[in-house]
Amino acid sequence: MVHRRELNGQVLVLGNQGALMGNAMTWWDHETGSVWSQPLGEAVMGPRTGDRLELMAAQLTSWGTWKEDYPSTVALDAPAQGSGFRLESMAIVADFGEEAGVYPVSALAEQGPANDVIAGVPISVVLDPTTPDRWKVFHRRINDQILTLSVSGDQLVDLETGTVWDPSNGRALSGPLDGEFLDVLPGFTAFERNTKTFWPDAKLWEG
Repeated sequence: MVHRRELNGQVLVLGNQGALMGNAMTWWDHETGSVWSQPLGEAVMGPRTGDRLELMAAQLTSWGTWKEDYPSTVALDAPAQGSGFRLESMAIVADFGEEAGVYPVSALAEQGPANDVIAGVPISVVLDPTTPDRWKVFHRRINDQILTLSVSGDQLVDLETGTVWDPSNGRALSGPLDGEFLDVLPGFTAFERNTKTFWPDAKLWEG
C-alpha cells in the first residue's frame, strides 16, 4: 500500500521503525518520533497517535504487466531475489476509513468481479480476465447510474448497458457508454490471514 506523507500541510519524513505490529512493518516520523502502522497508515504511538495518512491507489503486480500499462516507468536496476509475494494467495482490501472490505483473490478469480458498497461508495473489485496479475478497484457509478460489472468470455462488461470496459484503466471501449471512465479507487493487497488483525470489522466478500 502507498500513503500520501503530507499531513495537515506538513510533509513527513518517515523511516523504518524496525519492529513489527501484527506481522507488518512500522514506521517512525522524524519530526515527533511517533510510531506508525504501515497497513493502516495510522500513528499508533507517540504525539501523533490517531493521525492517519491518506491512502493512494497502488497495486501488487508483475513488472511485465506494469510496463504494459505504464511503458514510460523507470526503476532501480539492482541485484535482488524474486519476491515471495503471490497475488493468488492474497486479498485485496478497500479501506475507506468508516468501513473496509476484504476480497480474496482466489474468490475473485473463481467468481468474477465483486460488486459491493463500502462506506456508501459503490465499488467493483476486478481481476483482469486476460491478465491474472492485473487488478483494480473501480467506482462503479457513472453519472447517476450504478453499474454491475461482470466478465463475459475475456471481456469486462456491465450488465445494465452492455458496455465493454478496459480492466486496466476503467475506460469504456465500446457500447452506449463508449469513452466514459470509471474512477480508480485506492486498494491494496494483504495476506488474507492478516486482514482480521488490522481490519477486524471489515466486510469479507465471499461471492
